[in-house]
Amino acid sequence: MQHQRIIVIDYGSQYTQLICRRVREAQVYAEIIPWERVDELLPGLRPAGIILSGGPNSVYDPGAPTLPQSILNAGVPMLGICYGLQLLVHTLGGEVARGLEREYGPATLQIETRDQQLETTPLFAGLPASMPVWMSHGDRVERLPDGFTPVAHSANSPFAAIADEAQRLYGIQFHPEVVHTPQGSQLLENFVKRICGCVGDWTPGNFIEETEERIRLMVGPDGHVICGLSGGVDSAVAAALVHRAIGDRLTCVFVDHGLLRQGEAAQVIDTFQKHQGMRLVAVDAKEEFLSDLAGVTDPEEKRKRIGARFIRTFEAEAARLAVEWGVDSPAFLAQGTLYPDVIESASGDDT
Repeated sequence: MQHQRIIVIDYGSQYTQLICRRVREAQVYAEIIPWERVDELLPGLRPAGIILSGGPNSVYDPGAPTLPQSILNAGVPMLGICYGLQLLVHTLGGEVARGLEREYGPATLQIETRDQQLETTPLFAGLPASMPVWMSHGDRVERLPDGFTPVAHSANSPFAAIADEAQRLYGIQFHPEVVHTPQGSQLLENFVKRICGCVGDWTPGNFIEETEERIRLMVGPDGHVICGLSGGVDSAVAAALVHRAIGDRLTCVFVDHGLLRQGEAAQVIDTFQKHQGMRLVAVDAKEEFLSDLAGVTDPEEKRKRIGARFIRTFEAEAARLAVEWGVDSPAFLAQGTLYPDVIESASGDDT
C-alpha cells in the first residue's frame, strides 16, 4: 500500500527527528533527508508536503545551508520551522536580521487580528488566539516576501508565524515539535492533514506488515539472508522483521568478542535461539579480538582493529554458510542501525 508522505528536510536541528515523530503520531508517514541531498532524492519521493527543520546557522553565515530549487519546484505545501522560516523568507526576497536579543525559552504566541477578527489560516485551526510556545533563535524576520501575510507574533518576533495561502507556503519561528509547545502537535497535524491533504492511514503496524512483504519480495522464495546480530535493539529489530518474513532462511551470526558483560553472550544466544526461534550461529572469537588489542592504547587504533576483526570473522562465517547453502556467497545482508546513524552517514559534515 502506498501512503502519502511528508518529507522533513534536515538543516542540522537537534529536533529534526522529533518533527518526523510528531508527524507519524498523526498517522502520516514522514521521513528525513539531508538538505544537501534534496536535489538527488526529492524528485523520486513525490511528497504530499515538505517541512524545513530548524538549524544552528544564520542565513548569513558563510556556507550556510540553502533552500534547493527542487524544493520550490515541487509545488507542494511547505512549512518552515525556525531556521526553515528564515531561509524561506531570505530565499524569496524578504529580510532576516538579528533580533534585539536572543529568544530562547518559553514565549506567548498571539494570533493577529484584522477588523476585530482573528486572522484565519488552516495552520492554526482549532487553536486558541494566545498560546505558549518554545523559541530558540537569534535572527528574526523583519520584512516579508511578496505574497506573505503575518499570522502571529511574539514579544520578540513580529513575524512569529507567516503564510502565503495562495502558494501554500507557511513559516513559524517557534518549535511545535517539542512538548514545551503544548498545542504544537495539533499545529503539525493541521499542516499535514488540512493543508497537505493527508488522510492519516499510516501506523507502525502498517510499517511492520509492509516491511515484511517487501523483504519477501526482495529475497524471493529461495533466497537466504545473513544478519550480524549483536543482541542490541538495532540488529534485533532487523533480525525479527526478516525472520517474520522468511523464517529459517535467515541465519543470524553472533560474534562473541570477549568484551561483553558477564553472562551477556549466553543471554543473547538463549534469547534468540530458544525464545525467538531463530537460526543463530555463535562464533567464539574472544582470543582473536583480545590478541588484536593486546598492548594497544590509542582509542582510534582500537576501533579500527575491532572493526577489521569483525569483518574478517563475519566474512569467514558467511563463506561457510554459502557452502552450506550451495551458493557462491550469501545474496542478502541484514543490518540494523539507528535513524541518527542514517542521517549522519549521509551528511556532508565530518560526523
